[in-house]
Amino acid sequence: MLTISNLTYRIQGRELFEDASVVIPTGSKTGFVGKNGTGKTTLFHLIQGHIGADSGSTEVNKKARIGAVAQEAPAGNETVLEVVLAADKERTALMAEAETATDPDRIGEIYTRLADIDAHTAEARASSILKGLGFEQDRQNGPTHELSGGWRMRVALAAVLFSQPDLLLLDEPTNYLDLEGTLWLEKYLATYPYTVFMISHDRDLLNKAVNSIVHLEHRKLTFYKGNYDTFETTRRMQMELNNKSREKTLDQIAHLQKFVDRFKAKATKAKQAQARVKMIEKLRPPEAMFDEYAAPFRFQQPKVDLPTPMVTLDKVAAGYGEKIILRNITQRIDPEDRIALVGVNGNGKSTFAKLLAGDIEAMGGTLRTGKKLEIAHFAQHQMDKLKPEWTPLEHVAELMPLDNETKRRSRLNQMGLTTNRMDTKAKNLSGGERARLLMGLITFNGPGMMILDEPTNHLDIDSRDALVHALNDYEGAVLIISHDRHLIEATCDTLWIAEGGTIRELDEDLDSYQRNLTSTRDSKGGGGGAKGDRKLSKQEAAARRAELAPLKASIKDAETKMTRLRTEIEKIEALLADPKVYNGPADRLIALGKDKARYGTELDSTEERWLELSTELEDAERA
Repeated sequence: MLTISNLTYRIQGRELFEDASVVIPTGSKTGFVGKNGTGKTTLFHLIQGHIGADSGSTEVNKKARIGAVAQEAPAGNETVLEVVLAADKERTALMAEAETATDPDRIGEIYTRLADIDAHTAEARASSILKGLGFEQDRQNGPTHELSGGWRMRVALAAVLFSQPDLLLLDEPTNYLDLEGTLWLEKYLATYPYTVFMISHDRDLLNKAVNSIVHLEHRKLTFYKGNYDTFETTRRMQMELNNKSREKTLDQIAHLQKFVDRFKAKATKAKQAQARVKMIEKLRPPEAMFDEYAAPFRFQQPKVDLPTPMVTLDKVAAGYGEKIILRNITQRIDPEDRIALVGVNGNGKSTFAKLLAGDIEAMGGTLRTGKKLEIAHFAQHQMDKLKPEWTPLEHVAELMPLDNETKRRSRLNQMGLTTNRMDTKAKNLSGGERARLLMGLITFNGPGMMILDEPTNHLDIDSRDALVHALNDYEGAVLIISHDRHLIEATCDTLWIAEGGTIRELDEDLDSYQRNLTSTRDSKGGGGGAKGDRKLSKQEAAARRAELAPLKASIKDAETKMTRLRTEIEKIEALLADPKVYNGPADRLIALGKDKARYGTELDSTEERWLELSTELEDAERA
C-alpha cells in the first residue's frame, strides 16, 4: 500500500529522516511510534504531498484514496451529521448530479453506482460512527459551530472514518476522546477493512487495534510484526543480540591488534601480522543500539504536613452561572489517595476538577479543604497560562528571582527540558515540552495534591512511563482524569465516576468498568436492557472480582518481591563497582559474589512465577 524509499528530509538544518525506507503492506493496521519531535507528523505531511522530500520518495498504490483528519475542524451551520455525510465526496457528488440529470442512461448509471457504494445506508453508518464517538442523536442534528474545539475534532475524526479511505492516516486520534470513545475506536480500527497507519502513544490502543509497528529512531524507519508489546520485546532482544555481537567483534579486533602490535617489527612474524591487519579491516562491528534519551519527571514533594482529610465534600453542587452540572457530591480525599475519575465526556469530570482546584465556587453544600493545602491543577486549557514569547528559563526566573541561572537551569532539567530547549520560546516548544513545563511550574512549590486532566495527550510512550514513576514517587494525593488505561492502572487504586449528575466511588476495577461500558453500549444498541439484567451484571462482576482477588494478590506479592530482589542486586553491583572493595578482605568479596548469584537465581524463579500467574489471570479474565 505504502512504500517509502531512501527518504531524506531536513527542517531548519536538522535532519529528521536520513535514507529511511519502509513498506506498509495493504490491509495492515500499523502503529507509528517514536519520541516526540522526531518527525512522525512530518512523515504524514510527506505522504500526503503537503511538503516535498529532499531526496527519496513516498509512494502509495495507484488509485488508492488517502484520508486524514482535517487540520481545520468544522465550525459552520451544517449539522454534525451533514458534515460527516459530506465527507464521502463521491456519494455527495452523485446525489447532487441525480437532482439535475436528465439523460436516462446517465440517471441509471448514477443510481447503479449509488447502490454499489451502499448510499442508502450512509446516514445509518454515519450516525453509528458518531454515536461511537459520543454524539447522541440530538447532538448529531445540532450545528457544528455550537461545539467546543475538542468535540469539533471528533466530528473531523468521524468524517474521515466514514469516508473509508484506502489508506487511513491517524495522528493521535484518542487525544480528544474519553475512555468510552477510545474503547469504541479500538474495536472499529481492529476491523477496519483497509489499511491504517496511526501515530499513537496509547499502549492499549497499540496492543489491541494494530498488527504491526513502525518505529522511528535515529532518523530511520523499522517495521515490526505484532502489537506494541511484541515490538518492545522483539526490539529489546535485537538490541541485546546486536550489542553482544558488537562486544564479541571488538574483543576479536583487540586480540588481533595485540598480535600485530607485538610482532609487526619481527621479520619472522611480519607476514602473519600483515594477515591479521587485513582480518581487522574486514571485521566491522555493528553499531551500538541504545534507547534514545527519555527525560524523567520530578515533582516537588509537599512542603507542609498534609491534613487528614485533605478535602471533604458534603452534598456539594457545582456548575456555571445558574446551570448546575453536578449535585449531591459527598466524598473525601486523604493524603496519598490515588484516584482515577472516569465517565463519559460531558458528565462533569472537568467541572469537578475545577471545583477542587478552586477555579469555580461550590453552588451548594459544604466544601472544606485543609489549611495551607496547595492544589496543582493541570489541564489542556491551563496551557494558556504559559507566555508564548517567554522561554522556559524566563518562566522559571519569575519564580526564582533571587537564584542564579545555574539553579534555574537545574530546576528546568528536573522538569525534563534539555539545555537547548531552555532558551526556546514557549510557542515553539512541542506539545510534550509545553506539558512538561506546565507540570513543573504548577508543582513548583510542592503542592499537597495534584489534579491531572488528560496529562498524557502530548507525551510519547517513554515520557508517559516517566510520568508514572514520578507520580508513584510523589507523596501527596493525586486525582487523574484520563483515557490512558496504562496510566490509570499503574498509578491509581481507586475509581470514581462522573455519572447521573454526581460523583461517586465505583466499586469495581478498570477491567470490569470497561466490560460494563461495552455491555451497556451493546444493550443500548439492541434497544436497551432491563434493570434486573444490570443488577445481575453487577452481582456477577462482584463475584468475578472476589474469585480473582487471590490470584491478583499473588501477582502483587511477586511484583513486590521482584522489586526487593532487584534493589538488593543493584546495591551489590554498586559495591562491586567500587575499586576499594577489591583491596579489602577476600571473604567479603566472595560473600558479595555469592549473594548476587543467590538473589539473581531467586529473581529468575520469581519472574517465572509472576509470568505464570499473569498468564493465568489473563486467561481467567478472557474466560
